[in-house]
Amino acid sequence: MTSRAGVDVRPITESEFADWQRAMNVGFLREPGLSEEILDARREQFTPGRSVGAFDGGRCVATFRSFAQELTVVGGATVPADAVTNVTVTATHRRRGLLTRMMERDLAAAKERGDVVATLIAAEYPIYGRYGFGPATSAAEWTIDVPRAGLDPRRAGPEDGGRVDLVDAGDVRKLGPELHERLRRTQPGVVSRDELWWRVTTGAVRFWPDFKEPYYVVYRSAAGEVEGMAAYTVDDEWTDAKQPLNTARVKWLTGVTPAAERALWLYLCSIDWVVRVKSGWRAPDDLLPHFLPDPRAAAVTTQADWLWVRILDVVRALEARTYEGAGSLVLEVADRAGAAAGRYRLEVSEDGTGVCESAAESADLSLDVAELAVLWLGDESAVRLAALGRVREERAGAVRQADALLRTSRRPWCPDVF
Repeated sequence: MTSRAGVDVRPITESEFADWQRAMNVGFLREPGLSEEILDARREQFTPGRSVGAFDGGRCVATFRSFAQELTVVGGATVPADAVTNVTVTATHRRRGLLTRMMERDLAAAKERGDVVATLIAAEYPIYGRYGFGPATSAAEWTIDVPRAGLDPRRAGPEDGGRVDLVDAGDVRKLGPELHERLRRTQPGVVSRDELWWRVTTGAVRFWPDFKEPYYVVYRSAAGEVEGMAAYTVDDEWTDAKQPLNTARVKWLTGVTPAAERALWLYLCSIDWVVRVKSGWRAPDDLLPHFLPDPRAAAVTTQADWLWVRILDVVRALEARTYEGAGSLVLEVADRAGAAAGRYRLEVSEDGTGVCESAAESADLSLDVAELAVLWLGDESAVRLAALGRVREERAGAVRQADALLRTSRRPWCPDVF
């Protein structure tokens, strides 16, 4: 066993990229080796200084990567984020503090760059709270029992004058980015997608040897404007009696209007031979079940935490979003790492804009920076967190006032995995 001091944690060089990728695959219990074609594709993600490895005797035993991202907050503004991904520690080197060393290095650099928050999708729940991250959004997956949904089998398409068309990958790369930007302007929790994201999701760049090209479908309004798009695959299952048992699996579905979402879901439920539709990860308050004549035909099969957020700059974070009404709160924020610790006064005007600054007066609420992240995007209730002992009310009525200011009418949602 090698001591903590004997393991070198540092940014990798381009020549170490293949070893780093192999270590990441081992950490995620994937086949270790990668073809040169896949390695060359993944090198497009390499940014000097943002891919970190832990090396023991020249062998990479832990991996960590971050990249620049924008996160949409309540009200439609965006903040710069440090997106954390590819985090692994090889089983031979667990409990050595390697993740802590990599995380502390990355968050310090993010703070120095001026990032407002850090983000990640947590594979395991217990890990990231100790670094100040909190689960700021949730996601749900529905399975639709198509025969039970009550849809008219004679239905031919949207009844609002719009139309649904199959398109190819090139159309998705052309039309998708602008559609996603429209979604980002309205949906808290959505993160930016760069040009590489669109090439990977459409197979122009192959990160995975088993990539299966999906079907792509677009919804255009009666005015001809693209308002929705989806990617899906379909399996090939039949009973011995030659009855279809096929499942359509949605990889992603973007709709910037309820009409677009309705048209795309009803299209997916109308495909011949498809008896089940798996929705992919959606917002927990998604409208999907209520587009069906029988909402019970859409059953939640998975629901869990999704986007985790770590606030690095409390003032900029609280001033970036809008609020549900006027009011004032003084927050005592604890942060073991020190990046966000302090006492802050949030003043919200009648138009829902907030001003935040350091405060000297007594706190209304005391909470950890991880709990502040949980409240910041509007998904969680301060009343609930107080009941769980995760927020302490210092002034009577403060938790209810926090809910009145912070909670949103629709829940935040992040449609991406990164």
